[in-house]
Amino acid sequence: MATRIGLIADTHIPEARATLWPQVYDAFEGVDCIFHGGDVHDLALLDELEKVAPVYCARGNGEDGSGGRPIQPEDPRVKYVWTVEIESLTVGLTHYIPVEDGPPGLTLERFVARYWPEKTPDVIVSGDSHTELIAEIDGILCVNPGSPTYPHNYDTQYGTIGFLDIHEDRADASVWLITDDGIEPFDWDAIPPWKLR
Repeated sequence: MATRIGLIADTHIPEARATLWPQVYDAFEGVDCIFHGGDVHDLALLDELEKVAPVYCARGNGEDGSGGRPIQPEDPRVKYVWTVEIESLTVGLTHYIPVEDGPPGLTLERFVARYWPEKTPDVIVSGDSHTELIAEIDGILCVNPGSPTYPHNYDTQYGTIGFLDIHEDRADASVWLITDDGIEPFDWDAIPPWKLR
């Protein structure tokens, strides 16, 4: 039996807009759970997402008062690092992981050793960059669904969400673009809408 996880990150509610696009809730209908990659900003959004499915959320810098934002209270759905066993895979969830070349020592390998010292995850879901990503790095499937509200840190507009489908020991990730009518598969080769505005 397959497990489907809705992926979302960097919602910035209510900073980006008062509420999350309704298309997101519709898209997540029927998922087994939702992973939020952090920077929720107002944890009341998790209550709304939880009406659709159980929620696991990474605590982002936005929840800790970054940029003068209100510090969000402790919540059992929110942790800096999650390790979730799904079928025969280990899935990690945290707000930030380094996935591109950065300063020396800032490597995925180092973050994995720090956050998951007991067992390296098969998949890591993250947020922070507002940029969609599906890449295998050091044997780990790294997935960032981007931001549904501030794609690539542009002004408020339709962005992206994702899905993680797990069947036994296989994980497949996808990213979807929010549209007026719902969602559509993200076209990795096309110029995205936020660059055409």
